[in-house]
Amino acid sequence: MRNSLLLFSCLSLSVGVPATAEARIAVQRSVLENGIVLLSSEQNTLPMVTLTLLIRAGSRYDPAAREGLANLTARLLTYGTKTRSAVEINETLDFIGASLSTACSEDVATLNLTVLKKDLDTGLSLLAELLTESIFPEQEIEREKQSIIASIRAKYEEPGEVAQMKFMEALFPQSRYGRPVEGTADSVRAITGDGPVEFYRQYYRPNRAILAVVGNITHQEMTQRISTVFQSWKKGPTADEAPPSVLPGPSRLVRIDQNLTQANIIVGHVGVPRSHPDYYAIQVMNYVLGGGGFSSRLMDSIRNERGLAYSVYSSFGAEKFFGTFQIVMQTKNESAGEAIRIAREEIQKIREKGASREELNAAKDFLVGSFPLRIDTNRKVASFLAQVEFLELGLDYPDRYPNLIRAVTQEDVLRAARRYLDPEKLIVVAVADQGKAGIQQ
Repeated sequence: MRNSLLLFSCLSLSVGVPATAEARIAVQRSVLENGIVLLSSEQNTLPMVTLTLLIRAGSRYDPAAREGLANLTARLLTYGTKTRSAVEINETLDFIGASLSTACSEDVATLNLTVLKKDLDTGLSLLAELLTESIFPEQEIEREKQSIIASIRAKYEEPGEVAQMKFMEALFPQSRYGRPVEGTADSVRAITGDGPVEFYRQYYRPNRAILAVVGNITHQEMTQRISTVFQSWKKGPTADEAPPSVLPGPSRLVRIDQNLTQANIIVGHVGVPRSHPDYYAIQVMNYVLGGGGFSSRLMDSIRNERGLAYSVYSSFGAEKFFGTFQIVMQTKNESAGEAIRIAREEIQKIREKGASREELNAAKDFLVGSFPLRIDTNRKVASFLAQVEFLELGLDYPDRYPNLIRAVTQEDVLRAARRYLDPEKLIVVAVADQGKAGIQQ
């Protein structure tokens, strides 16, 4: 039988850290019989092992009117299993000096575990227990719901958070991506005790999981341990999932009136997903426009020259299924309208003339030079490798990234600006004292 047809496959390659020729990360990849994608990188500098587990169980799988269920489920994973209470779970972690955390984003739930090599079996057994035997006690569900609702209410006291929520809502009005991962107070209240149990049974399956391991252990040894410890974790249905809806909303002005001395503004529109071939040209273009800190055009024209904003930057966020373009500013209410106008002008300028040779080189030097900082600890490497697998970038991505950035030309920047910046599609969100801001559509 050909290797490509086996349930178990392995890939070994070197992942280069571009800033230092001698710093290389050997990565191996296997697909285990129950469907777990296992990535490992042996690092022997410390007697520790760090694991990042991604499961396709993010908020985009929330049922209608119960948004926040994925987040609640992830938060409850450490609150009790069939054999251990929440207290006993924490005591086990404390006894072996391990750290364990959970999180939830739009696409995935994440578990992070760091443990000494000598206690790896204990840590793996606990992790497997959480993934196969969590029981979601009713009293813990209600307590955690109240904690989440309090957190949601607190966010509405933060103008920047409000602006971000309203921007995503306007950008993706028909999509789960337009709704907060935490849900709303009403949707969290609507979650009943059986909600986390059913969500866990449906989505927490090994064939939906990516496990990245970095530390003092070989790939063969890790494969054997995972295969043994996780053998009771059974596959779920393998039906293909339809890509989520990412139809963007129309250009509009969203005014949120609050008694503030400072306006919080977001100007933007839809971007591109991470797999888009123009991603690298877009990142270089964005660095010139507003991603380069004090050297960016937005910072120079809005803050340095005119003193209109306390801070201003732009970003092109790129996820697996969607992307966003945002210009984020904080300014005096009275300056809000002018700051938005200047931001529009800078968008138009880069669409018309692109970037200078000096701007291009500075952007590429920064993007290539700062890349190693993303993988300078075992925790960062584990998280990075899991994301690379999830985004289907290829395990040679760190080797390719510097050259992909360096290959961007002035013509590429101009083309990216003209194609992916559209003044006619801008959504403007302003959280401000609207009586003083005077913002026009």
